[in-house]
Amino acid sequence: MQHPPRNPARHLAARMGHWSAGHRKLAIFGWLAFVVAAIVIGTAVGTKTIDPNNNNTVGPSARADQILKRGGFSQSGPVTEIAVVQSKHLTIASPEFQAAIDDVARTVAPLGNVHNLRWPHGQAHRDQVSRDGRTALVEWDMSGKLKAAEKQIDPLTAAVGSAAARHPGFYIGEAGAASSDKALTKLFADQLGQAGERSIPLTLLILVLVFGSLLAAWIPLMLGLQAVIATVGLTAIVSHITPMDSNVSAVVMLVGLAVGVDYTLFYLRREREERAAGRSERAALEAAAATSGRSVLISGITVLIAMAGMLFSGDKTFISMSIGTMMVVAVAMIGSLTVLPAVLSKLGDRVEKGRIPLLSRFRSPVGEGRIWSRILDPVLRRPAISAALSVALLVALAMPALQIHTASSSLNTLPRSAPTVETLNRIQAAFPGQAAPAVIAVKTNTTSPAFTAAVARLQSAAAATHQGYGGISIDSNPSHTVGRIAIPLPGNGTDGVSTRALLTLRGQLLPATIGELPNVTYGVTGSTAGSYDWNEMMKSSLPLVFGFVLTFAFLLLLASFRSLVIAAKAVVLNLLSVGAALGVVVAVFQFGWGTDVLGFTSNRSVAPWLPLFLFVILFGLSMDYHVFILSRIREAYDRGMSTEDAIAHGIKTTAGTVTSAAIVMVGVFSIFATLPILDMKEMGIGLASAVLIDATIVRGVLLPASMKLLGDWNWYLPRWLHWLPKLEHHGGLTAHPAPAAA
Repeated sequence: MQHPPRNPARHLAARMGHWSAGHRKLAIFGWLAFVVAAIVIGTAVGTKTIDPNNNNTVGPSARADQILKRGGFSQSGPVTEIAVVQSKHLTIASPEFQAAIDDVARTVAPLGNVHNLRWPHGQAHRDQVSRDGRTALVEWDMSGKLKAAEKQIDPLTAAVGSAAARHPGFYIGEAGAASSDKALTKLFADQLGQAGERSIPLTLLILVLVFGSLLAAWIPLMLGLQAVIATVGLTAIVSHITPMDSNVSAVVMLVGLAVGVDYTLFYLRREREERAAGRSERAALEAAAATSGRSVLISGITVLIAMAGMLFSGDKTFISMSIGTMMVVAVAMIGSLTVLPAVLSKLGDRVEKGRIPLLSRFRSPVGEGRIWSRILDPVLRRPAISAALSVALLVALAMPALQIHTASSSLNTLPRSAPTVETLNRIQAAFPGQAAPAVIAVKTNTTSPAFTAAVARLQSAAAATHQGYGGISIDSNPSHTVGRIAIPLPGNGTDGVSTRALLTLRGQLLPATIGELPNVTYGVTGSTAGSYDWNEMMKSSLPLVFGFVLTFAFLLLLASFRSLVIAAKAVVLNLLSVGAALGVVVAVFQFGWGTDVLGFTSNRSVAPWLPLFLFVILFGLSMDYHVFILSRIREAYDRGMSTEDAIAHGIKTTAGTVTSAAIVMVGVFSIFATLPILDMKEMGIGLASAVLIDATIVRGVLLPASMKLLGDWNWYLPRWLHWLPKLEHHGGLTAHPAPAAA
């Protein structure tokens, strides 16, 4: 039975919508002024980024870096450049080969910023020649820090290129700290820029198909983009308090465009639905503010809680991403609740301007969608079978995640066409472990015979293991109080072979050699050690992050829906979505099931940052759909429908909106799967598959089936929790009483 209307809802979202509609000019121009001020100020102050040379290690690696830093060593070591001279047929013994090597050395020697130039000639520097004699290295160090060296690297790269042109029978290429970092950073930035350029027209196209109107499609896109633009400016300002990762802007665009379009879509579709039902323009807007506006508010706060979980990771990159994503979600949420009602109030039914008649057949009609009705009716007729099948499918998709192995991407996963990558691969093949050696920091008297003898024992012990360690090289600071020992590791630096060699070095070889010196302090750093220690830190911080996100999301949903069952079930369903998506990522990228389709080389692992990132981002985004659907179900229930009817009505009436929002998200995320950078592919596939799984299997089948099975127990709230505030879901209609505990 329908209850008569009472006074309009006065919760926060409804009040914000009412104020916005009544103060249109202030809301619209105030929002635009905020966006412009944020980007202008942010551009003026610039963005302070995390220094990769001082913030990229944790645990034992960080302690080893500190030994080197206090000893006067650059924490990242000297800025070294390498020119590779390689022949398929000749060896270094041939005059032509030696002439090519000498030419490269003579070409770079006169250039500024080059010192400590070394190359194999005669019997000198034979360690720069491969075992087969067909590859030789010309190495030099550059003055200053990495960024300063990058500004002066182009003339050196051109010089090596000119030497290569003079010796067409040889492969001559350059790679190193400055050239590789500059080239790959540019590649990464260009690829992210292309992803952004592709995502905007794709999003607009999807929204045009959804609304059949250019203006209605333009509004969600513009508000999403404005939220992103404003947040980019805000992150620049905040970066002077806590430095940001250089990739935060890309994540802000990814998340901001997704939630900004979603929130606006929820609001706008509800306003259109109320108008189609016969309400006046003002009444339709107030109904949208009281219902969808409230869903946006709850969803936004839940997403903020999920993003805040990254603050507990202990990693500066995750902390900066947490701050960036929290800000863009907050800005998108505030924009949807303030400026959007003003825009809709101003436009009224003119929001449908620019209608494209030919697209009317593709539009999802307001009210209950026919397609989802055909899916949902069988689900509700056989809820037990539907729930069992959907859970079985989700568990099957999640099973590969139990075998997850995380490791940083290796050289062979980068596109060979990228600058310096071909040269780096040739170095790795000819000098295994040379590109990323383990670095041992030793605080002791490096001139003592005992230190020399310990290093010799280390070399012998490493060779005796037959694990494939390379030759040791030693540097000492001017005061001879700190030594830096580099020892190439077998493997590609990130695989199991390299990790086992690292653990053997730390646990057995060093304690029995360097560790025997009196009053010695030592540690191991380097890319392999840094990756391993970072993974270990993530393992220890995951329970804290998971606990924070799950606990506070549960409490927020409990307070919002006044139901233990709804809150607990939301957490479980979101975990199933995340688990299934992570399983897909492991199957595709670790097992290599998608190498041919997606065109990548598998390194038999998953990026170490991805599991935590996926959990936080996906848990937050999944809540968008869950809160939106549940709010509509609760709204129908509060109006007097039975639980079964409310479930059917709530899901059928939100299906079109959820499907449209999911298509937008999947489209944007899928663009990242087309990038040649492996980590970006993994992120794109993970996010796209999770949204697709969540919007179909979870929200379309498992959610209604489980709610049908539970019946009125969905609204169970123990008597001792009846003090929780009663929040309206229905825009001012009398609520149906929820069952209490017996």
